[in-house]
Amino acid sequence: MPTTDSAQGLADKMQVFCVGGAVRDELLGLIVKDRDFVVVGSTPAEMESLGYKAVGKDFPVFLHPKTYEEYALARTERKTAKGYKGFQVHADPDVTLEQDLARRDLTINAIAKDDEGQLIDPYHGLDDLNKKILRHVSPAFSEDPVRILRAARFAARFIDFSVAPETLALMREMVENGEVDALVPERVWQELAKGLMEAKPSRMFAVLRACGALQKIMPELDALWGVPQPEMYHPEIDTGVHIMMVIDYAASCGYSLPIRFAALTHDLGKGTTPKEMWPRHTGHEVRSVTLLQNVSKRLRVPNECKELAQIVAKFHGKVHQVFQMRPDTVLQFLIDTDAIRQPQRFKDFLLACECDSRGRTGFESAECPEAKVLNGLLEAVLAVDAGAVARLHTAPEAIKKAVFEARLAAVTEVF
Repeated sequence: MPTTDSAQGLADKMQVFCVGGAVRDELLGLIVKDRDFVVVGSTPAEMESLGYKAVGKDFPVFLHPKTYEEYALARTERKTAKGYKGFQVHADPDVTLEQDLARRDLTINAIAKDDEGQLIDPYHGLDDLNKKILRHVSPAFSEDPVRILRAARFAARFIDFSVAPETLALMREMVENGEVDALVPERVWQELAKGLMEAKPSRMFAVLRACGALQKIMPELDALWGVPQPEMYHPEIDTGVHIMMVIDYAASCGYSLPIRFAALTHDLGKGTTPKEMWPRHTGHEVRSVTLLQNVSKRLRVPNECKELAQIVAKFHGKVHQVFQMRPDTVLQFLIDTDAIRQPQRFKDFLLACECDSRGRTGFESAECPEAKVLNGLLEAVLAVDAGAVARLHTAPEAIKKAVFEARLAAVTEVF
């Protein structure tokens, strides 16, 4: 361990800068959640001697001994292979702040601030913040395909920003060169999930479509644009437009990621409807479930998102038929959607269906009485003491029939 004097000497030699999102968000007047720091002029050994804990696996990142904030040594990166892991990292005391900032994705993320509050902005990120432009820092942007997803996600977060034409052109070139093909599923899902939780997720998909990346990472969704629906029910007509309206409505309500993912994927089957059947899409629900299973497996979608999306894809059309159902049909619907065992998931299912209904031109504020009725019917069914009913019988089939009839009586009473 160094002496107090030598430790102070090391600390004085280090140059520490706050960088990235924290600086950007502060300049935008947003709440700063996490701060990241870059350290210039130090080594891993020196950092550890000062009490910093090494946590970086692929490059030197350390946790501050008191604040536990992340401090990374200034570094440069050199492309060695396709994909976001194909880099050789060089961290050295001689690496300058400007060199470190040069490897970042967008100019608005390449602004640093020193401990006196002075901004270091070699790539004119402040100017792009003022002009509301998402622009790449350098041609090195093309070395990491994840940056396509990040740029698209920032478009969904900062809804009045636009992607610079030269950046979009570079993203198209990356797609054409096969860089997107090297993305690992976990990273694609991570960025899509973050984008779905932004203020206007449709903007993420607009950017991904504009550069051709959506067709590569989620062709099932990309296929929906240009597919017509009956104008009577869908004045917006285009299925892709409808899906974007649905996910933006879900975002405006602050709904959870599972609900937003279900909203995104509920109509995938319409993309496989034969053209001669347009604008009708008979049986699209079943096709949607199959396509959704493929997407979920390929992107390794978490079970909570996958399972809700599956029941929304399969059953969303039946919600609008509830007033034409008999009491026994309604009860069977609750059983088929597993509403009795998983009531909260059923409530989320209804919220996703509400998004589907309101994600249509002219229907943004329309009433959705079916959801209210189904919630009430589920409450009536849950109020039945199935255990007490079961104790009156011994044979399994008799128990099953008696519980069904008790629940049916509850539905009939309120429906």
